[in-house]
Amino acid sequence: MIYVERLNGSAIWLNPLLIESIESTPDTIVTLTTGHKYVLLDTPEGIVEKSVEYLHRIGIAGALQGRVDAGQ
Repeated sequence: MIYVERLNGSAIWLNPLLIESIESTPDTIVTLTTGHKYVLLDTPEGIVEKSVEYLHRIGIAGALQGRVDAGQ
């Protein structure tokens, strides 16, 4: 899980494996595969950085890398 903050400053922990999209409108909106949307203080770049760090920490970043490279 990654720690992020909502616009009102409250903390929320998100599972980065469920992130479907991240928008900057200018607020950061994260949409999960469950359909839930969160408006956050964190930047899209910060969320991606935290997500990559999380994937490395749980040991699946390398497994997903091949899928990302194949899609480019």
